[in-house]
Amino acid sequence: MAFALARALRAGETVHAGWCMMPSPLAAETLARDGFSAVVLDAQHGLWDIAGLVAGIGAVAGGGAAPMVRVPLNALALVSRALDFGAEAVIAPMINSAEDARRFAAVAKFPPAGERSWGPQRAMTLQGKSSAVDYLREANQGTLTFAMIETPMALAQVDSIAETPGIDALFIGPYDLSTALSGGKAQNLQAPEVERAIDTICAAAVKAGKIPGIYCRDAERALAMQKRGFRFITVGNDYGFLREGMAAQMTTLKG
Repeated sequence: MAFALARALRAGETVHAGWCMMPSPLAAETLARDGFSAVVLDAQHGLWDIAGLVAGIGAVAGGGAAPMVRVPLNALALVSRALDFGAEAVIAPMINSAEDARRFAAVAKFPPAGERSWGPQRAMTLQGKSSAVDYLREANQGTLTFAMIETPMALAQVDSIAETPGIDALFIGPYDLSTALSGGKAQNLQAPEVERAIDTICAAAVKAGKIPGIYCRDAERALAMQKRGFRFITVGNDYGFLREGMAAQMTTLKG
């Protein structure tokens, strides 16, 4: 189904997504085929380059999941490129103000909602659209913008960020948020101030009619966040899955 991720989230469904940092289309495809309905290719802290993103997006789509990209900090030029490559959503880090949100939305949405330049040939192929008009008609609603809230500045302006036209979702980066809220002293994701911030961000998204999203380290945390109202939830990452799987095997081997 065209723009399946947006259709599911706009219908009120909860989506669990995989997170891929290794620059391997095969790893990304495996996450897609083995159960996640969306897979994020992390070009901020992961190792994806442009050629890798093109191949990885195609691999995720071929695996039956919605491809997403997290772009690097201040890499607005990559937002529209990722969408042209076929990403169904883009996550932008460190959105600290309504102006940051406006600039992000502008490069992700076609006129009149934004200023995205035309050129989505690969995206049209992956979405099964042969007509430019058909793609254009659905693209602004069908491709999603996730603004990352991960600093005290963003937390203080979360309502205005959420209300920015063209922003579809708020996405919590809990590691940066916990680091910032502790003054750089800790990464306690369940510290009281972090938990309060998480609820504040979720509430701001819901109030503005936007999608609340969060990165979770494991399935247990993901289920807990789902109960607290989050509807887009990433679960672990490929490095973690590989290390945990190896650790379990080595424990058995060593008796």
